[in-house]
Amino acid sequence: MTDGSGLVVVDKPAGWTSHQVVARVRRLLGTRKVGHAGTLDPMATGVLLVGVNRATRLLGHLAGHDKTYEATIALGASTVTDDAEGELVEWWGAAGVGEAEVRAVLGEFTGVISQVPSAVSAIKVDGKRAYARVRAGEQVELKAREVTVSRFEVTAVRDAAASGRIGGAATDGPLLEVDVQVDCSSGTYIRALARDLGRRLGTGGHLTALRRTRVGGFDLSLVGLDAGGLAGDAAPPLLGLAEVARRSFAVAEVTEAQARDVGYGRALELTLPADPTALLRDGEMLALYRPDPDGLAHPVAVLAPASC
Repeated sequence: MTDGSGLVVVDKPAGWTSHQVVARVRRLLGTRKVGHAGTLDPMATGVLLVGVNRATRLLGHLAGHDKTYEATIALGASTVTDDAEGELVEWWGAAGVGEAEVRAVLGEFTGVISQVPSAVSAIKVDGKRAYARVRAGEQVELKAREVTVSRFEVTAVRDAAASGRIGGAATDGPLLEVDVQVDCSSGTYIRALARDLGRRLGTGGHLTALRRTRVGGFDLSLVGLDAGGLAGDAAPPLLGLAEVARRSFAVAEVTEAQARDVGYGRALELTLPADPTALLRDGEMLALYRPDPDGLAHPVAVLAPASC
C-alpha cells in the first residue's frame, strides 16, 4: 500500500524548534498527519525522526530507543537552563581543572545512574511543562530518575575565555571546554550531565553545543531533509514502513489469513521474538504486536493492512 506513509530523518538545524520542523514537513508533503519522536531543543542540531501518516503511530516507540550525542560542555559556570542560552547562576572559573581531572570522574556518570532532569525539560509538573514554569520565574524541582549512560567519552579538551558570553552577564576568566560523545537511554538529559559533571568538579558546568547523531537504528547517513531542504519546496524522501520496522524492531512474517486478522486488531496464535515485534506481509508493515502470558500475540499499534 502506497499512501505517503513513512519516516523522514531530518538533520535539524540550530534555531529551529522540533514543532517548526513538523510544520514545515506538513507543508512540503501536503498532509496534516505528521509528528516527531524525541524533541530537540532549538540550540541542538541533528537527527530528528519525523513520522508521516501511518508512521505517526510508531513515534512513541521510536522515541524510546537509545541515542548518541556529540556535545560541548563548558566548565567554570552554571546557568539557569544548564546551557548557554540561560542566565548565569554562578561563576567559578575552571582554573586548576584539566583533562586529567575530568577523565578521572567520568566513570561516576556511566552505567545506570540517578539523574535529576534539567528544570527546563518538557516534563509536566501539575499539568504544565517544567520549562514553561521556569520561564515564568517559578522554582521547579524534578524528581530523580534512573537512566543508562553506556558511553561518556572525552574527545577534546581546550581552554576558552568567557568574557561577556554567558547569558549576557559580564564575566572574565578561564573556562574549560570539553567535547564529549554520549551513548544513552531515552530520557537522559545531556544538559544534566553537563551540570552534574561541573558540580562534581566544583566548577559548575553548562552545555554550549549539542548534536544528536543517532536515534536507534537511524543516523545521519539516512538524512532526507536538512537546512537547505527545510528552506526549499521539494518534498523530502520517505523511509518506508518496512524499512523502519527492520531498523527498529524484531520482525515476523505473517500469513495472508493472519494479515486479515491483524487488520481487525485480533489476537494471533503466533510466537513472537520480542516485545514489541513488527508484523510484515509481502514487504508491508502491518502492525506492532506483543507476546502475552496467555500464549497469544496482541496488538500494540495496528497500521492499515497490506490487504484485507
